[in-house]
Amino acid sequence: MSDEITRHPVTADDLDLHKRQFSGPDGGGDRQRFGSRSTDGVRRGTDHDQVLEAFRLECAALTAAVAGLSEAGWNLPTRCTPWTVRDLLGHVCVVIDWLPAMLGAPAPGEAEISAVEYYRPDDRFSPRTNGKRIALAQDRAAVPADGAAVAEDFAATWRRVERLCRVQPSGRTVRTRHGDAMLLSEFLLTRVVEVAVHGLDLADALGREAWLSPAAGDAVTELLLGAEHTTAAGELEWSRPRFLRKATGREPLNEAEAAQVERLGIRWLALG
Repeated sequence: MSDEITRHPVTADDLDLHKRQFSGPDGGGDRQRFGSRSTDGVRRGTDHDQVLEAFRLECAALTAAVAGLSEAGWNLPTRCTPWTVRDLLGHVCVVIDWLPAMLGAPAPGEAEISAVEYYRPDDRFSPRTNGKRIALAQDRAAVPADGAAVAEDFAATWRRVERLCRVQPSGRTVRTRHGDAMLLSEFLLTRVVEVAVHGLDLADALGREAWLSPAAGDAVTELLLGAEHTTAAGELEWSRPRFLRKATGREPLNEAEAAQVERLGIRWLALG
């Protein structure tokens, strides 16, 4: 499996449906909204400080979860074939570690792509690119001497990225390796997706309870639904981990659940 969170491509209808604000009527207690809205209703992007904090919290949770893992645990298979637990964490390292070079390069003048549009179907999800992605993860995971060293690599990588991003202005733009000009905050949101959703994959491989942080769970849910539907999603009475498994195809909907989702008018975005 590549760094997409489902195997279903984003359609033109999906992109049109999800060009929306992340902020809106809440009804969700003290959950954070991750988008910003101007008085003219035009999307201004994800809030830089909030999404960076969600990134920090989710990375810290993953770091704690793999601390002290046995070598047998590191070698367990994951649903992201052909990756083991060790390989999958290597992949998360790789996709986070694009950021230092992006921040070191000249900033594009204007953001052209949102976090939703980042997942549009093109060569980034082709078999050729996916093969490279798989190999990069395996190569990254193979360098450290053991699993504990992979965990140390991950911790050092995300902490460096967090420090670099912390000093950037809120409107900072970056160019991705795919050529997308994006707000840094929007690209960071895609990294929260990576850490959070692959964290579920790792927890399931290890037979653990999910360690998904509330901030990351809310951020990814808003990306999938748009904030205006997060209240309706609450009526499903699913935990955030279960919702994300369902919404990303990691756990199938049964007939009753599918009917309830339809009745509530929920349509989540299939990323990747």
